[in-house]
Amino acid sequence: MLWAGAYEPAVAKPSDDLIRLACASAEAKERTLSGPYITEAWAPWREATQAFMAAVAAEAEAEATEQSRYELEMAAKKAVRHSEPAGD
Repeated sequence: MLWAGAYEPAVAKPSDDLIRLACASAEAKERTLSGPYITEAWAPWREATQAFMAAVAAEAEAEATEQSRYELEMAAKKAVRHSEPAGD
């Protein structure tokens, strides 16, 4: 049995660059899914996602971080989902 406070999972802290790439991927996804299905229209989303995933892997492998790739990916995506809209 776990006691309250006995286990505190590490909180991943993605870099600002990683969050920007996650945001670009999310925006590309939104644009892609808002239009008709055309294979070529998916290229920007695919490219943005590939750039994001490569950056996640690179950041997770960096010697300065002990965060897992999964933790970084989820933290960056959460930061994008929970960010406030600009211009308010």
